[in-house]
Amino acid sequence: MKLHTLLDFLPLVKEKPAENPEILSVENDNRKVNKGSLFICIKGLTNDGHAFAKDAEEKGAAAVLAERPLSLNIPVIIVKDTKRAMAVLADAFYGQPTKQLHLIGITGTNGKTTTSHLIEHVMLQSGSKTGLIGTMYVRINDRIIETKNTTPESLTLQQTFHDMVNENVDTAIMEVSSHALVQGRVHGCDYDVAVFTNLTQDHLDYHKTMDEYRRAKGLLFAQLGNTYDHEKPKWAILNADDSASEAFIAETAAHVMTYGIDREADFTAKNIQMDGSGMKFDLNYPEGSAVATLKLVGKFSVYNALAAMAACYASKIPMDIILASLEKMEGVPGRFELVDAGQEYPVIVDYAHTPDSLENVLKTVGQIAKNKIFVVVGCGGDRDKTKRPLMAKIACKYATNPIFTSDNPRSEDPFSILKDMEAGVPGENYEVIEDRNEAIRKAVQQATAGDVVLIAGKGHETYQIVGDKTLDFDDRIAAFQAIKEKE
Repeated sequence: MKLHTLLDFLPLVKEKPAENPEILSVENDNRKVNKGSLFICIKGLTNDGHAFAKDAEEKGAAAVLAERPLSLNIPVIIVKDTKRAMAVLADAFYGQPTKQLHLIGITGTNGKTTTSHLIEHVMLQSGSKTGLIGTMYVRINDRIIETKNTTPESLTLQQTFHDMVNENVDTAIMEVSSHALVQGRVHGCDYDVAVFTNLTQDHLDYHKTMDEYRRAKGLLFAQLGNTYDHEKPKWAILNADDSASEAFIAETAAHVMTYGIDREADFTAKNIQMDGSGMKFDLNYPEGSAVATLKLVGKFSVYNALAAMAACYASKIPMDIILASLEKMEGVPGRFELVDAGQEYPVIVDYAHTPDSLENVLKTVGQIAKNKIFVVVGCGGDRDKTKRPLMAKIACKYATNPIFTSDNPRSEDPFSILKDMEAGVPGENYEVIEDRNEAIRKAVQQATAGDVVLIAGKGHETYQIVGDKTLDFDDRIAAFQAIKEKE
């Protein structure tokens, strides 16, 4: 694509450079620049892309997009906000790929990953070719790509959608984080269905207040558009049991479909029956009722399943396919995942890393445990400190044997994080074992038949971030080894 053609998508760029080179790629990382690249200078938290513009030129960049004049021998196009401009240019350069996809976005504090996988499973069973973007990875058909953020930057995101279109994907399902919404990473994404799971305390280190956090989530529904296409309707799928949904209803012009357990909704679950291997419930939906059977457990899993059902129903998947597909779903790695080494007691690994998610998981464990409940839990460094004492309180409230340990301490002193947790539980009974592997071993060593061990906070993660190092660590492997050592 010619530079002038690409710049036509930025209406406030009035003076185009005299040169009109062919743009072969668009990059915001100078290390990826090749001959013919348009390099976009982005101001980050630690680095400023403007400082790398000269390096981009030396590597063959054809032009640079910047927020201030730069002394280069290639065209420099000045815009007020390069990050906003990048979203526009990425969408244009990659041929507006989301207009060729049925795009489902999922936002909320907890449940995004599980809900996205449930939807993906139904879509695959219905014959769709799918793409998935989320916390664990990007998946295009059967190809898995590692990812750093729940929701990538706009440039990476649009390139990913472009790759999906090229590989004949027709349905894309993605987790949409609050950070991504505030930072404009999903600008240009043409969502067909937007799903809200729940809103509980998290990321207050970034958003500062729960009201700001709620407004961030609401951007997904406000950005669904303000017009109606009866051939391709837009849907907002909202949790009727969460009060934040009332604000989202006011903020969206899209059609609204609700789900819930405690309040009246379009999709409701009643008479929930649960055991260690799964659950079933009476489902009411717009066209009738049915009995839903799942291999998942926990009230939170019911909400995730209802959200997935509503999203698939809005996507015109027949209910018999939806129910049959979800009945086969085994679960999602790191989400209430059983570690089975032949032991007499369940050992469960779960991503629960917020007060609400930890409470939900421990309540579910309480329905399974006959005797003691061991929970190994920590809190991440360089993140919301106010949730640390809350996590500790919940661990002590619902577990008989809480063990506080390290999560991903990052740049913080692990013992300082543990002290913040302990501040919430004066006089309570708990253990502090800073080494996470040792904490897991201690819980497993003490457990006997009828007990349950829950290892919370990291779930599917296969690493631990300590200082500036990323170390290999997997709760599931650590737990399996601890069980084997006990034999």
